[in-house]
Amino acid sequence: MIAIIDYGMGNLRSVQKGFERVGHPAVVTRDPATIAQARGVVLPGVGAFNACMENLRRFGLVEPIQESVRAKKPFLGICLGFQLLFSESEEFGPEKGLDLFPGRVVGFRAENGLKVPHMGWNRIHKRADSPFLEGISEGEYFYFVHSYYVVPEEPSIAATTTSYGASFVSSIATDRLFACQFHPEKSQEIGLRVLANFGRFVAGA
Repeated sequence: MIAIIDYGMGNLRSVQKGFERVGHPAVVTRDPATIAQARGVVLPGVGAFNACMENLRRFGLVEPIQESVRAKKPFLGICLGFQLLFSESEEFGPEKGLDLFPGRVVGFRAENGLKVPHMGWNRIHKRADSPFLEGISEGEYFYFVHSYYVVPEEPSIAATTTSYGASFVSSIATDRLFACQFHPEKSQEIGLRVLANFGRFVAGA
């Protein structure tokens, strides 16, 4: 079973439908016991960093998420669910994140004609091989919508980068975790391939 964490914000149903389309059923839940029993965990996210962290604390979800990652359960973070994994965000002043990876979330600067938010289709540039990116070629287009991006302290975890004004880390990967700034569930067939890869990884874990 794949558990999609429900903290009262985000595009939960579209992520669930994406998994259903690729043959990997997923349940939307905020029950810590269900999350603990799941074979894979997904943290989606749309909205403000501080509001999301507040809801995670209010629903008692911080510890279940941290435990899932530390126990090396297959884990997928999407958009804000990617950013929340890091130490802190500068959005609305410094706000502590889940602190599972050292690094900061910083904002794009609207200068030299750069539009903020970064919204629409953009390329990824692969920096590392990962089973979560199987069948996805260098330079593929994914759908983005965000005003902030992650600056990891450990560059080695970067799986892809994307250029927008400058190069930023658009996904990270470890042996059992993948987290991305782009939206697989909004990226048509190429995005569904990411969800299918994660589903197969969970099934084989």
